[in-house]
Amino acid sequence: MDSIVINGGNALMGEIAITGAKNSALKLMVAALLTDEPVTLSNMPELADTKFLAHLLRHLGAKVIENPQQSAMTITAGGLGEPEAPYDLVRKMRATFNVLGPLLARKGHAKVSLPGGCAIGARPVDLHLQALEALGAKITLEEGYAIANAPNGLSGAKINFPFVSVGATEHTMMTAVLADGITELSNAAKEPEITDLANMLNSMGAKIENAGQDTITITGVKKLGGVTHGVVPDRIEAGTYALAAGACPNSDVTITNCQPEHLEALWAAMSRAGIEVIAGEKQVRIKRGTKPLRPVDIETNAWPGFATDLQAQFMALMVLADGASIIRETIFENRFMHAPELSRLGADITVHGREAVVRGVNELTGAPVMATDLRASVSLIIAGLAAKGQTSVSRIYHLDRGFQNLEANFSALGADIKRVKDT
Repeated sequence: MDSIVINGGNALMGEIAITGAKNSALKLMVAALLTDEPVTLSNMPELADTKFLAHLLRHLGAKVIENPQQSAMTITAGGLGEPEAPYDLVRKMRATFNVLGPLLARKGHAKVSLPGGCAIGARPVDLHLQALEALGAKITLEEGYAIANAPNGLSGAKINFPFVSVGATEHTMMTAVLADGITELSNAAKEPEITDLANMLNSMGAKIENAGQDTITITGVKKLGGVTHGVVPDRIEAGTYALAAGACPNSDVTITNCQPEHLEALWAAMSRAGIEVIAGEKQVRIKRGTKPLRPVDIETNAWPGFATDLQAQFMALMVLADGASIIRETIFENRFMHAPELSRLGADITVHGREAVVRGVNELTGAPVMATDLRASVSLIIAGLAAKGQTSVSRIYHLDRGFQNLEANFSALGADIKRVKDT
């Protein structure tokens, strides 16, 4: 497997443009199954995850044209075949399970493999299935598959989620747009990706109100049409580059093609750490001087709280703070697997359940480390950029799932970083 080798200690200087959001692009691709007309996505990231999902959509009978030179993808699901998604095409990525609802709404039945285990927690799909049943689906679980039937169509319902779930909110919203009547989703997720999905569906002819608020109302329609839609900028990618700049003294990085208002919790935490954050309308500038970072306590929460997908990267910042910080993870029960790897670089981290105590050290020293999941892997990249000496990060296929041209982007900012092919 490939690895990334970093000779740390360089300041990061320059400008970086953010791509479309992975977490949004995947659901927009799935939503294309709801119409037989072409759906063109612009500002589309080129990632291992988007390629994997495109493969699944082709298996289902959709025509997928990828145009990475134009950062675009066109999906035409006019000739869907048998609505079945086998385990081999679902197991690698949980977002693929979201094809169940759109296939059910469009075809009246669907068979989709339950997703496999997840390195950062159980992430059950119970809420997804309960919501589809509330809309009138008959669901059975057989030999690792969810088999859903609604031969007479789906009907609107009032659905109150017991806890906030981005995936369940998106899945239910996509399914309800073709249901008969009105669906009301209470305790819905409010992430920017939810609003992005609703905006595209509305442009296709759906009737969704109040996306991005606690209660979403969906009035079902008979048919959706095609659309051209730009994927919202990736707030996690933007936050990752911002934290990398904050970890390296004397850095000055401007992040463009982003929406700074999506990251208010991060900017507040970075400012408390002593990093200068200058936010504009579509860009943000990060300036880090030579003074030691101040420790900052954070707790992950659903948006607009501190994003769990930035927790590992923020920990990589706090390992160099002048004092102790506490990081609490409330979303996933097993999302501190990066802590032992950061400790290999000299970090002082103690984990107790869902809480990590990070005692800052004067410097990190390069060492071989191993990525365990997507966000954990990029936290090791950030630590390696700030460390003294050489850091080698293995199992970087995790990185390719969510970051486009990572090494080239950091190199353009002045980092000494390269990908080493496994011979």
